Amino acid sequence: MHDIWNPWHGCVKCSEGCQNCYMYFLDRMRDQNGAEIYKTKSGFSYPLQKDRTGHYKIQSGEQIRVCMTSDFFLEEADPWRVEAWDIMRQRSDVVFFLLTKRPQRVRECLPPDWGSGWDNIFFNVTCENQRRADERIPILFDLPFKHKGIMCAPFIGPVSIRQYLSAGQIEQVICGGENYDGARPCNFDWVKSLRQECVDANVTFCFIETGTVFIKDGRRYHLPNKQLQSRMACKSGMNFQGRPIHFDLVDDWGYPIPQEDLYVPHFRANCETCGSKLICNGCSDCGKCL
Repeated sequence: MHDIWNPWHGCVKCSEGCQNCYMYFLDRMRDQNGAEIYKTKSGFSYPLQKDRTGHYKIQSGEQIRVCMTSDFFLEEADPWRVEAWDIMRQRSDVVFFLLTKRPQRVRECLPPDWGSGWDNIFFNVTCENQRRADERIPILFDLPFKHKGIMCAPFIGPVSIRQYLSAGQIEQVICGGENYDGARPCNFDWVKSLRQECVDANVTFCFIETGTVFIKDGRRYHLPNKQLQSRMACKSGMNFQGRPIHFDLVDDWGYPIPQEDLYVPHFRANCETCGSKLICNGCSDCGKCL
């Protein structure tokens, strides 16, 4: 996928949300061990890679999700993180979406020139249940990031964040059910409640997928197909566009990039029924759909 940058792969399980980790499952399908942590080879430099015309493959204004098969603040990745920060520093024209279950490690892992934060970093913490929300969100609030969000995935228990949304620091909330082996149920009542809290605070809410086991109106549904999960999430009408999120992106010389020069996501027919469209980086033109 063109919107994912995995500078390293593999992770160490650290909380309830890790129990049925999708990365471990997919690695097992390839006869690999998800607990084996390594720096990727060709993938590490992805944000700096250029096409045949000499232009960056990742365009100015794109949003790139970082470490979707690991955790950016994983202790085992400490030797590689300085170089990864340097890449994000160089690509000040690109938004990097960071997600972690280890916010307690973040402050010691920031680069020396961080200051009050870089405007092209969107920092998010995972809140799979109320316990982890109450543990991680206060740490999130205390960290120097200009853009902050929450991801309730895998959504394995009811979560209320109303008290945190009122502080005005949270710009986006994403939620989605669990997949693959041993998937725990996601209850639609939890989704509706969380969505209403976001609507009341005018914060963007995105329900990306139901998960394999979905509870709605007391009925239990088994949905092993992830595309179907996404379509059902979209059909639910839960997605809500809150107040705009603005990233002050600059070029190599530190000058603001005109709006007309920034990447604009484009979508095809299949995208219209995808639960993630609201927060998606757009179609990658792979040719596999209309």
